[in-house]
Amino acid sequence: MSEEKKDPYPVINNLECKGCERCIIACREGVLKMSDEVNQRGYHYAVYCGPGCTGCGDCFYTCPEPLAVEVHIPRKSLKEPAQEEH
Repeated sequence: MSEEKKDPYPVINNLECKGCERCIIACREGVLKMSDEVNQRGYHYAVYCGPGCTGCGDCFYTCPEPLAVEVHIPRKSLKEPAQEEH
């Protein structure tokens, strides 16, 4: 069974990223940077260098490429708090 991440994190699709750096500028936490590598289309691409993502989505909303950025936000536990017995 894979371990679920407990904190939000962005996933950058490096093939779709054109290296415009808008997500890097928009990230208030500074957890994105430009890679030294280039993708198959010849662009440098953004990479997550967390931890520290808050899941705000600013990177997603500022990106002009619709498939380049996803922000994963873990679900909170839906367990009910234990009720006290009287």
